[in-house]
Amino acid sequence: MIKENTQSTQTGGAPDLQRKAAMALLAQATAQEIAAFWAEWSDKPDVETLRGPETGLVMLRGRIGGGGAPFNLGEATVTRATVRLGNGSVGHAYALGRHREKVRLAAVFDALWQRPECRQDVQQGVLEPIANRLKQEQEATRAETAATKVDFFTMVRGDD
Repeated sequence: MIKENTQSTQTGGAPDLQRKAAMALLAQATAQEIAAFWAEWSDKPDVETLRGPETGLVMLRGRIGGGGAPFNLGEATVTRATVRLGNGSVGHAYALGRHREKVRLAAVFDALWQRPECRQDVQQGVLEPIANRLKQEQEATRAETAATKVDFFTMVRGDD
């Protein structure tokens, strides 16, 4: 029997969901973007690398129609890293691709985000700019797609 982890539900779960959203944004940052955020970071902590950054493969699985039998679609390259800051915070990061420094810095920002005194700075200085860029890219894609939209209609010819 598998025992369910009830710790996050007992503590409210909101911080876990917020951290998950923060980690998702960090994974979508570009390597240049995250390097620029780190270069501008004023109070850089001591960083100890616990694991990686290391690159490997993960199997992607799919389902036909969303409900069919699962099948192996292919593999994707993923890089992961784990770091510990001088204050003891441990950060983790995973991202598609082979950008080792990007993933290491994402783990650093994850560790910083976990510290209450740094969370607001990470939110405003790192996560919000990434979210804004992603939103602009999504809107541009929607506009390009909308420009190619074709509306089909049928005219009724009377009651014969």
